[in-house]
Amino acid sequence: MAPENGTGISEFLLLGFSEEHGWQPLLFGVFLSMHLVTVFGNLLIILVIMVYSRLHTPMYFFLSNLSFVDICFTSTTVPKMLVNIQTQSKVISYAGCITQMYFFILFVGLDSFLLTVMAYDRFVAICHPLHYTVIMSPRLCGLLVLVSWIMGVLHSSLHSLMVLRLTFCTDLEIPHFFCELNQIIHLACSDTFLNDVVMYLAAVLLGGGCLTGILYSYSKIVSSVRAISSAQGKYKAFSTCASHLAVVSLFYCTSLGVYLGSAATHNSHSSATASVMYTVVTPMLNPFIYSLRNKDIKRALKDSLRGKLEQVQLSWG
Repeated sequence: MAPENGTGISEFLLLGFSEEHGWQPLLFGVFLSMHLVTVFGNLLIILVIMVYSRLHTPMYFFLSNLSFVDICFTSTTVPKMLVNIQTQSKVISYAGCITQMYFFILFVGLDSFLLTVMAYDRFVAICHPLHYTVIMSPRLCGLLVLVSWIMGVLHSSLHSLMVLRLTFCTDLEIPHFFCELNQIIHLACSDTFLNDVVMYLAAVLLGGGCLTGILYSYSKIVSSVRAISSAQGKYKAFSTCASHLAVVSLFYCTSLGVYLGSAATHNSHSSATASVMYTVVTPMLNPFIYSLRNKDIKRALKDSLRGKLEQVQLSWG
């Protein structure tokens, strides 16, 4: 059959994880729970940072932006998957698929950019502590977040426009739970060489560039920490980076593991299952990592809970 024009395609099919109907209620419950934990956990981080003035610092400004992006990141894919499971439908419209792909690329890119900006913030705080407030001014912090958004939008728009030029045949089944860029490109009947080049080039330049920036920042941080004479001073300096380092490791290890593993095995269903790690699990764990490893966040949460308990006691008294 001759390929249809891309704009003439009405819908794709998201195959998801399992064809077994018996697994669907379990999958629905698990992913709904994970999504709710992600949304409420990250919302709690944002609210705590907004309410407590002592958290109005560059580090927590970037953290609140990261939490907002994580909410949007997981909300791009999970709700549609839950609807499809509940309705026992695998259909997603062509426009819906392109839109989902656009926002997925946008928010995964923003995650990477913000983690790089946060690494720079920790670099300045530890390597140039006396000039920290001058360097990390509110104006620069806002500018760094704005640039991250601009780069994310341009990156996502480029891939979306490249996909819109493709034509598709009759095989419109995506062996994934969301419209993943690589999977969509592989469904096309037209020549995808340019799409592949742009996709891998962008991954190397942006993903590799962000990872290089993070590694460079931490190499300088390690050098500065080693120069500190007291063990207590070293621990204090490193503890300010522990949460960020844990989130960076989780994000990059899971995402690189997914794509390197799928490239080696060429198993799309295994890739879909592994993708859950960085699309769902990582955004869900970020609030726990920052709340459990961060003294300021824990203190603010304890103060909030103490205030609520006092209000309850007064109302009962």
